[in-house]
Amino acid sequence: MKEAMFYQSGEENKATCHLCNHSCIIKPGKRGICGVRENREGKLYSLVYGRLVAENVDPIEKKPLFHFLPGSRSYSIATVGCNFRCLHCQNYNISQYPHLFEGQISGSLRTPEEVVEHAQKSGCQSISYTYVEPTIFYEFARDCSVLAHERGIKNVFVSNGYMAPEVTRDLAPLLDGINIDVKAFTDDFYKKICKARLQPVLDNVALMHELGVWVEVTTLLIPGLNDSTEELRNIARYIKSIDLGIPWHVTAFYPTYKLTDRKATPVETLQKARDIGLDEGLKYVYEGNIPGSGGENTYCPSCKTEIISRYGFSIRSVSMKNGTCTKCGEGIEGVW
Repeated sequence: MKEAMFYQSGEENKATCHLCNHSCIIKPGKRGICGVRENREGKLYSLVYGRLVAENVDPIEKKPLFHFLPGSRSYSIATVGCNFRCLHCQNYNISQYPHLFEGQISGSLRTPEEVVEHAQKSGCQSISYTYVEPTIFYEFARDCSVLAHERGIKNVFVSNGYMAPEVTRDLAPLLDGINIDVKAFTDDFYKKICKARLQPVLDNVALMHELGVWVEVTTLLIPGLNDSTEELRNIARYIKSIDLGIPWHVTAFYPTYKLTDRKATPVETLQKARDIGLDEGLKYVYEGNIPGSGGENTYCPSCKTEIISRYGFSIRSVSMKNGTCTKCGEGIEGVW
């Protein structure tokens, strides 16, 4: 165990957690919504510090990050737990583990030094805190991030964007890239499907960008729930209001966990969403989860030349030099 950051002790030994926007008030002996932060006699502890349930070497494109060191590998880690309860979670077996197994915490103990060393030995240019919401293992992710930067390794969050503003400001200097899920553009969806709220997510997309972190956005399109033309336009317009150079990934849903009454997303829906994003003025919109659909490539927003060709998570060719289009010299936003 490790004492948690971002909490406040109160009357009757209650602890208020300020890590994310749930702001859980936790009684002694109880845990927050995430299932991995516990009040013990008025002090809040992380139960998952260094307890990793996943350690993999992934292509950075899997996060997905398409404008962040393309073709590189990222050392990807996770603990159990999550502060969302998404009905369609593809990693529910680890994100919901404490709730599925009567509060149990699993994982193999690792130190930040071991994580960074494994990343180095694996030839990874970054460490990704991913698979579940990484904010819930913030103390460990932060310690790893500090050491990673000292060793010249970049840090990436794959996040639901629900961290509290003070956490975002603490994290940003250590973070090089983040992919934030904007799961829908209605509070109703967030409340019913994720047990959360929309506005804090939107606020964090803007704040991360303001603080200089490279941001990409993902929306998983679920038939009949968040794939209307109006909703897609609203998401695209919000992203554009921050920066039209922020890449938007529109990805295909497949039935899983508690949301098996919906069919998989048709490729036509992805194409519609991509067209909407481009029509609204976004420079880079990508189709995901259907390799070969045609919407995975990066095109120069000026001359329309294909500058990065992809198939799934693989890079097939690059026509870019020092972050510029080799044909017209247009600068391409990203971390190159």
